[in-house]
Amino acid sequence: MINAADLPDTIPVFPLPGALMLPRARLPLHIFEPRYLAMIEDCMKTKHRLIGMIQPRETPAAGNRPAEKRLQAIGCAGRLTGFSETEDGRYMITLSGASRFRVREEVQGFTPYRRCLVDWAPFVRDLGPTEDDPAFRRGEFMDLLGRYFTQMNLSTDWDSLKEAEPELLINSLSMLCPFSPEDKQALLEAPTLDTRRETLVTLIEFALRGGADEEMMQ
Repeated sequence: MINAADLPDTIPVFPLPGALMLPRARLPLHIFEPRYLAMIEDCMKTKHRLIGMIQPRETPAAGNRPAEKRLQAIGCAGRLTGFSETEDGRYMITLSGASRFRVREEVQGFTPYRRCLVDWAPFVRDLGPTEDDPAFRRGEFMDLLGRYFTQMNLSTDWDSLKEAEPELLINSLSMLCPFSPEDKQALLEAPTLDTRRETLVTLIEFALRGGADEEMMQ
C-alpha cells in the first residue's frame, strides 16, 4: 500500500495510446524503446517506483506550427511490482495501479523520457479500500458481456469473470476491451466504480448497436 505522504510531486510518464491503468489493477507491459528502458532503470532506483500511464493526444498542425503530441490532463500511476529481462535486453514489467493524477505541467529536463509535475489530491479515494457497486446486477451484465464478446470474437475465462468482485471485474474489462483511446479516457476519468460501470455498459451497448452497420460500410 502507498500512503498519500509517499506520493512524489514529479513522476515519469509513459504516453501510450489505448493503454489504461486503474487503481488496484495490474497492467503488464513490454518495454523495448531505449528511452523507456532508461525510465524503468531510473524508476527502480526510487523509493516509490511509480510510473504514470497517460494517453497522448495529438494537436493538429496549423500554419507553420507542426503537429504536437500533448498529454491528456488525467492519468494513473502504477507501482513497478514485477520485472524480468529478456536475453536481448527488453524488459517485461507489471505495474500495480496506485492512484490517478492530474497533470499540472510537464517538467523539462535531461531525461530521454517525459516527466510531469502532478496533483494527486482530486483522487484521494484511489488510495482507499476496494470500491463496491451496490447497484451492480451481475446477471444482466454478464448477458450483455456475452453478446459483446461473441460479436467481437473475443474469448475469456467465464468462470473467473462470474466469481470476480465487482471492482476487479469492471476495471479489468475497462482495461482489456478494445475501446478507442477516447473511450478508455472516459473510463479512467469516471469518478466512482458505479459511473465507470455505467460508462462501460454504454460503450458495450453502442458497439452492439453499431457493429453490424460498421461492417457493412467497410
